[in-house]
Amino acid sequence: MKGGDAQFVTLGIDREVFAVPVENVIEILDMRPMFRLPEAPPYLAGLIDVRGRAVPVIDLRTKLGLPAAAATESTRILVLDVPMAGRNLVLGLVADRVFEVAAIAIDQIEPPPEIGIAWHSDYIRGTSRRNDSFVVIFDLPRLFSAAEVAYLGVEAALGGTSPATSAMTAAAPAADRGAVSGG
Repeated sequence: MKGGDAQFVTLGIDREVFAVPVENVIEILDMRPMFRLPEAPPYLAGLIDVRGRAVPVIDLRTKLGLPAAAATESTRILVLDVPMAGRNLVLGLVADRVFEVAAIAIDQIEPPPEIGIAWHSDYIRGTSRRNDSFVVIFDLPRLFSAAEVAYLGVEAALGGTSPATSAMTAAAPAADRGAVSGG
């Protein structure tokens, strides 16, 4: 890769540090309750409302094959704009914590390591070193398979509906009625 720096938001999952390009980050939110979807994949934590928009939220720990963990005061939701299938998908990623926006030298980003066996590393854009540890940089569009993209709402962006957005839309009136106090 050629010179210059790129800006990344660094986040922690367990003891590991990951990064997403800052240009994909819409906002960072405190953890909040989510609308759980029936029969959703295990990594789909639920849906949240972000300024009137249903946003699917991915439990990054589960997606990466790590054990689930209870949310803490440091748990955050990164709301991202991810280009997929010719459109942009807005989704949230649950991280144990968010550290900072960090400049990483482009020429210091190494390709994903080869370990001699097949392993799912398609979603890794590269690795870098920072403060005596490794930072794994996500290739966000590759973090999800084609079937997962369809489930998360790309069909809705293309003019159809997805199970995720249909469920939130159907549940919205009931949630609104439940918020009204009876006295």
